[in-house]
Amino acid sequence: MRIGLGNLRNFSTHARKLESLSRDFRTDTITAPTDEMLAYALAHASRGDDVYGEDESTQKFEHKIARMTGKQAAMFCVSGTMSNQVGLRTHLTQPPHSVLCDAHAHIYKYETGGVAFHSQAQITPVEPVNTHHLTLQDVQSHAVLDEDLCSAPTRVVSLENTKNGLVFPQSEMVRISDWATRQGLIMHLDGARLWNVHAATGLSIKQLCDPFHSVSLCLSKGVGAPIGSILVGSEKFIAKARWFKKLFGGGIRQSGFMVECADFAIDKHLPLIKKTHSQAQTLAKGFEELGIRILSPVESSMVFFDCTSIGVTLEEFIQHVNSHADIVIGSNRIVVHHQISDTAIEQLLEAARSLAQLKRSPLASTAGQFGQIYQRRT
Repeated sequence: MRIGLGNLRNFSTHARKLESLSRDFRTDTITAPTDEMLAYALAHASRGDDVYGEDESTQKFEHKIARMTGKQAAMFCVSGTMSNQVGLRTHLTQPPHSVLCDAHAHIYKYETGGVAFHSQAQITPVEPVNTHHLTLQDVQSHAVLDEDLCSAPTRVVSLENTKNGLVFPQSEMVRISDWATRQGLIMHLDGARLWNVHAATGLSIKQLCDPFHSVSLCLSKGVGAPIGSILVGSEKFIAKARWFKKLFGGGIRQSGFMVECADFAIDKHLPLIKKTHSQAQTLAKGFEELGIRILSPVESSMVFFDCTSIGVTLEEFIQHVNSHADIVIGSNRIVVHHQISDTAIEQLLEAARSLAQLKRSPLASTAGQFGQIYQRRT
């Protein structure tokens, strides 16, 4: 078979893109589909209309995820924001009502005020006393259960796993769920990176979803599908959620190609996540040996660091690793995804080592004092 010049150029462009992603630590949403993924999707995708419920690939994938999560039904959405917001809107039927969540939760800080806009609900943001995860005591202290006319009663407790790379202890989730259910509250999980929790703990996806009435699982984070998220729950819940998905502009016609890419990602990339955790641990250990302070426990694929501890600003650090190793970092948050190479890990550590040595040199200028710089989370 003859390969045209245009195809050769495309191949070269794609190869360069994948190679550059192997050194890009900004987030795990930037992974790109491989030729193998696209070929699989092209070969297997049906061409039905999902709005009419006639796309076989989408139906098959939704059934697969429902079984995996132990729920009755599932619904494919275009984004994690949509699956979270549709899920919460389906639960929140009549104001006044409120959603209790971690003060750093994605639904509160990074979904453009969607809960207020779509559901007319108040958010009750709670700072975890232990600074790691919400406990039953945190939830009990802030939940509104009485008939006080001046307050919006708590209707949903929304937890997140992982949150900033931290794994929420399953035993505490079960405690919160048992109590909340007895109070007649609904449990929702933003499980955007639940795949990472599965890899870190060895617990099945079903076990992780059991304490919740609904769960949103992102497909473009962690497992690296090009698009999509999926919402799971009871059959009645998902049937109602489909109305809101359409209302929010999320009706997809020929969605088969998207879900086949996601199906490939679940099968092929989910087993790779454990390695990203190991790579993150390697980075954190290497940074600490250089005197770079690690800001929070490395429990999955994220490393938060403070390079001012070796006398450099974040801007200096980013510029140095980019110029010396062609490594891309966007902030003091490093995210290891499944397309990061071991070579990039080594090169990043070597660049950090050279910068630390440079700053220890008698000729190096003394860096000033700088506050921590926090990453906008996606």
